[in-house]
Amino acid sequence: MDDDNESKTEGKHKRRFAIKIVTRGALIRIGVLAVFLAVFCIWAYFTMIKMPGKSYSGQLPDLTEAQVVLRDELRSDVEMLAGTIGERNVFNYKNLCTAADYLQQACEKVGLKVCRQSYTAMAETFDNIEAELPGPSRPEKIIVIGAHYDSVLGSPGANDNISAVAATLALARRFAEKNVGPTMRFVFFANEEAPFYHTDEMGSMVYAKSCRENGDDIIAMISVETIGYYTDEPDSQSYPFPFNLVYPPVGNFIAFISNTGPSAALLRECIGVFREKCEFPSEGGAIPGFIPGVGWSDHWSFWQYDYPAIMVTDTAPFRYPHYHQAEDTPDKLDYDRMARVVSGLETVITHLTGSPGQPDNNSPK
Repeated sequence: MDDDNESKTEGKHKRRFAIKIVTRGALIRIGVLAVFLAVFCIWAYFTMIKMPGKSYSGQLPDLTEAQVVLRDELRSDVEMLAGTIGERNVFNYKNLCTAADYLQQACEKVGLKVCRQSYTAMAETFDNIEAELPGPSRPEKIIVIGAHYDSVLGSPGANDNISAVAATLALARRFAEKNVGPTMRFVFFANEEAPFYHTDEMGSMVYAKSCRENGDDIIAMISVETIGYYTDEPDSQSYPFPFNLVYPPVGNFIAFISNTGPSAALLRECIGVFREKCEFPSEGGAIPGFIPGVGWSDHWSFWQYDYPAIMVTDTAPFRYPHYHQAEDTPDKLDYDRMARVVSGLETVITHLTGSPGQPDNNSPK
């Protein structure tokens, strides 16, 4: 009997103790944590996710006459570099050199000053191809538009990354005819892919290092990376968690990406202009560099030397089913939508130069 009473008394004490834990300290801690998480989520949304303007939605307008010409130009360059020339890397060195020659000749043909930055890696000589348009009024200020022209082993790399190379080449041709204030450099980088990826022998790393050593005042760098694949299929777009909770599930947009440092201001300026002037879906994010995908191209090299740099991309493996595969061929790309993106980038870059004239990319035929 006494044992039963003692057990009941002990049970009451335990219940009161458990209730106290739930109603006081634990609830306070849970409340504080909930407030902290809410504040953090709001801060993260407005600093990393929220971008100026609004992404275009609805039916895409017809291509303008200028965009039709651009589309055919993009297709021609992609078919030459990824089709005729094919796989380009240290393991297919001759093709890489052929591609470099093609890019140099194309830029020289429109009157751009071309310089080869040569360096040695794995007992071979590699070239970054720089096509420069000196600025007439602010030559000391430099804008770099860049894309890597090598491909991963086993792939002709039509989307990764000849789509971006063709875009950069098209932009070089168009700005060769413009009179802009700062110096423009259109740079085609070697060796972005393995085994050089994120090493000192990565072409853009060699280039960015030399720019810093020379004291070059690069005010903006845009890395064009894998921009040729778009789809309206549901659930065609993926993201690293938790970004899948806030970004759209359809892979029909172009993405503007930076880290959370000083490059975020450049990002917001670029996507703001794109959304204001261009009728094409766009998403943007100023996201910590350790998140998978954020630093996966040549802009990363410029971050290492404290230059403002962003990436423009179709998000590559988060959307493209033929990423780094032998099936990454010219026929997989959407040249109509590529043309819209590239003409939009022309508008963005024109804005960055401070030039008053803006190309009319969305007027009807």
